[in-house]
Amino acid sequence: MDEARPLWATPLQFVFACISYAVGLGNVWRFPYLCQMYGGGSFLVPYLIMLTVEGMPLLYLELAVGQRMRQGSIGAWRTINPYLSGVGVASVVVSFFLSMYYNVINAWAFWYLFHSFQDPLPWSVCPLNGNRTGYDEECEKASSTQYFWYRKTLNISPSIQESGAVQWEPALCLILAWLLVYLCILRGTESTGKVVYFTALLPYCVLIIYLVRGLTLHGATNGLAYMFTPKMEQLANPKAWINAATQIFFSLGLGFGSLIAFASYNEPSNNCQKHAVIVSIINSSTSIFASVVTFSIYGFKATFNYESCLNKVILLLTNSFDLEDGFLTVSNLEEVKSYLASAYPSKYSEVFPQIKNCSLESELETAVQGTGLAFIVYTEAIKNMEVSQLWSVLYFFMLLMLGIGSMLGNTAAILTPLTDSKVISSYLPKEAISGLVCLVSCAIGLVFTVEAGNYWFDIFNDYAATLPLLLIVLVEAAAVCYLYGLRRFESDLKAMTGHALNWYWKAMWGGVSPLLIISLFVFYLSDYVITGTLQYQAWDASQGQLVTKDYPPYALAIIGLLVASSTMCIPLGALGTFIVRHLKQGDTASVA
Repeated sequence: MDEARPLWATPLQFVFACISYAVGLGNVWRFPYLCQMYGGGSFLVPYLIMLTVEGMPLLYLELAVGQRMRQGSIGAWRTINPYLSGVGVASVVVSFFLSMYYNVINAWAFWYLFHSFQDPLPWSVCPLNGNRTGYDEECEKASSTQYFWYRKTLNISPSIQESGAVQWEPALCLILAWLLVYLCILRGTESTGKVVYFTALLPYCVLIIYLVRGLTLHGATNGLAYMFTPKMEQLANPKAWINAATQIFFSLGLGFGSLIAFASYNEPSNNCQKHAVIVSIINSSTSIFASVVTFSIYGFKATFNYESCLNKVILLLTNSFDLEDGFLTVSNLEEVKSYLASAYPSKYSEVFPQIKNCSLESELETAVQGTGLAFIVYTEAIKNMEVSQLWSVLYFFMLLMLGIGSMLGNTAAILTPLTDSKVISSYLPKEAISGLVCLVSCAIGLVFTVEAGNYWFDIFNDYAATLPLLLIVLVEAAAVCYLYGLRRFESDLKAMTGHALNWYWKAMWGGVSPLLIISLFVFYLSDYVITGTLQYQAWDASQGQLVTKDYPPYALAIIGLLVASSTMCIPLGALGTFIVRHLKQGDTASVA
């Protein structure tokens, strides 16, 4: 073991680093969506089962490998078996792809944070048109929050084929985001270890503040009731179980090499089993907690929109039929509508096309995830709150801390194998390696700030780390159990920590978790085959809404390249090792 290897100042610092990495935007913007889609409270059943049979065991496996081998992902897997060096390379490639696009979210968070100090908030009202005779047509057809996101933030093009120019304001925010990441990782564990206390704890403070505020909002109970009303029939839906497993898998950050990198800086005697359980439970608890916050806000937004719709109908009927002010109310609206339809049929038929069908249920059923939830739904709710600037600053600062915390893990997965390499570290100091990684990632990340950048962001988000990570973790589990040997690994852990490995971890590593990953792998492949031509959502300015379009051939080629560039590292790494060994054997034989 490398005795000179830097260490975390305390075990608590390591735990906070893992929590800061694992607890990210997926807890805030994907888990609530899955709960809404797959049975509300009943979704917790498959979610907690998947946490037990997949999340905790695989997290423990990665932490144990990192702590035992005391190297980054490439060195750790090469030590386990020389033919597995490609597994570590694949993890580094996937982490590099993730870093390139993930920090764009932090750039958007910076952009919204800077605009949160304006009064009124710039996304709260539609801008005037060129003639200043009314509101902008695109904004009127969509909404002020959608307009600010798609037109002011992204200035999005109509399709992925129309790349457009780099948007300099988001580009500057991206450079700022990378500068912040660089400052956090500059001194390795020395600087990262101090930052993670902040990035791990501050989001919880903001979520607690938002919870108190959210529960006091008008209509919050409507959102919570809709969220947690169990739909038990969804337990028979295989997609609910598949999405529960996928959420656990990606939320914990398995397969990226970040957890192996973090654990490699532990004392060999550290109780990584306890820490795996703690991090898993905190991560999942945060998802549930964030859902309560999100749906209290969501309920407020839905109730506000529903009541605004009713008030517009009341105003329309009052003005059209010269009714006395205050006569028409929400409670007697349906009754009066029926009376007007029968008493004044011709006039009512003229007004009828303008009467909107207001439904609280349909408002609550609108399922939104990802950037749509973070930058459209939340901003729509925030603009209607009192002291909206304060809530906007808090929210986007929380998003920024969640994003930066995850980025520290992503960059650690890239930097640790590079700084472990004696060839690279002999020529460049740690600070220079960190700077080069940040500079290259930032330069390539500028692609996501062009007018079509959001479409490329979706490609990376959907395809760069889905199938590759499943394959990486499957090989990891198989390598530890069947190449390195489960008994040998068990004795290593006992020698390190003094604790024997119980039957639960052995059963999960050796059988249950790999079978589950294979099932997920088959599901994703079959889903891609059944789907046929891959499609994306493009913004149509003339309609003020998203429309579905097919990816062009070159985009499909890039999707294939993204998947292949990481997955092919595994067989190519094994092939390269075989060739090198064969050549060395040949040289030895010729000398003899």
